[in-house]
Amino acid sequence: MKIAKNISVQRILQQLKADLIGKDSYRGVTLTYAWLANQFGHISLGFIPTFLVYYFLNIEAFKAALYVATFWFLFELYNFLGPLLSKKESNSDVVFMPKKSKYIFEPKWFNVAFDTFTDVCFFSAGSFLFAFCIYKFNNKMIIIVLAILAIYLLFATRYWYITKMYQFYARFPFQFRLSQWDFSINPSDKLKVENFLAVKNSGNHLLIFGSLSAGKTSLGVGMLNELSIKNNSCLYVSAIKMFSYFFKDEDAMLEAYEIWNWKTANFLMIDDINPSEPIQNALISPTKLVSFIDTLKPENKYNRALLKNKNIIWVLGSKQFLAEKNKDEWKEMLLNIGVEEQKISVINL
Repeated sequence: MKIAKNISVQRILQQLKADLIGKDSYRGVTLTYAWLANQFGHISLGFIPTFLVYYFLNIEAFKAALYVATFWFLFELYNFLGPLLSKKESNSDVVFMPKKSKYIFEPKWFNVAFDTFTDVCFFSAGSFLFAFCIYKFNNKMIIIVLAILAIYLLFATRYWYITKMYQFYARFPFQFRLSQWDFSINPSDKLKVENFLAVKNSGNHLLIFGSLSAGKTSLGVGMLNELSIKNNSCLYVSAIKMFSYFFKDEDAMLEAYEIWNWKTANFLMIDDINPSEPIQNALISPTKLVSFIDTLKPENKYNRALLKNKNIIWVLGSKQFLAEKNKDEWKEMLLNIGVEEQKISVINL
C-alpha cells in the first residue's frame, strides 16, 4: 500500500471549501478553520484601530496605519521574546523572571518566529487596507506595501494551512508542543527522543515506559506534533482502537474523513497499551498483543510487515526494572515481528 507523504491539491481545496462554506455547528471546528478565523481577526485588529486613530485623533491615514502596524509589531515582539527570555537564567529583576527553569526540549524558535512574523503581516495588512480605502489608488506607497504583504501572506498562508491539516488529521487528543513538556528525563533518554525525531528512514520503534503522571502520553503527543509540523503524515490512536483496526479488511478504503490511516501514515503513536499503577496486573501482555496483530491466526504477515516498516511510538505502563537475567518482553515482541534490534529504543520515565 502506498504511504501517504503529501496532501494533494484536491484535498486541500476540499478542506478550504468545507472551512469557508461548511457549517461548523455540525462539522465541528477544525484547526484549519480556527487558523483562518484567527487571521481574519488579525486583519480586523489592524483595520479597526487604524480607523479609530484616523477619525478620532485626526491623523493622516498612512501615518495611522504605520502607527498601528508598529504597535502590533512591538506587541508581537514582546510575545516572542517573552517565552524566549523567561526560560533563560538572568540576574535582572526587571526583564521577566530571573533564574527560571530551562526548557528540557528547546522550542523551534525559527518556527515560532515565522508564526509571529506572519501574525504581524496580517495586522499590517488590515492597517494598510484601511489606508487604501481612504486613498484608493492615489497613494503608490500603500499599494506597494499591500502588494509586498500579499505576496508574503500567500506563501505563509499556504504553508500554515497545510501544516494545520497535517496536525488536525494526526487526531491528537490535545494540542501540545514538545517544548511544553516539563517532566524529568535523563540525558540518554532525551537523546533517544531527539534521534527518533531526526530519523530519515522507516522502521524505527520507541517504547516509552513510566508510572502514572510521568508524562508518557504528553511526551509522545509532543513528539508526534513536531513531526506533523514538519509535514509528516502522523496518527495518534489509543491501544483499544488499534486492536480493532488489526482485524479490518486489508483492502479497506480510507474513510471520507481520513487522509491517511494507521496503514498509510508515516508515524504512528499507540497510547495506553498497558495501564500503570494503581492497576497492578498487566491487562495486555506482549503475547496477547501479538495475537491481536496476527488477528488470532498463527501469523498475519501483512500486519507484521506494516508495523515492522513503520515509525512507531509505543506508550506502555509502569517503569521497567529488569534484572540482567530477565528479558525485555516488549522488546522481544518487536523482534518477533521482524523489527531490527538497532531500530528499537526504550525510554523509562
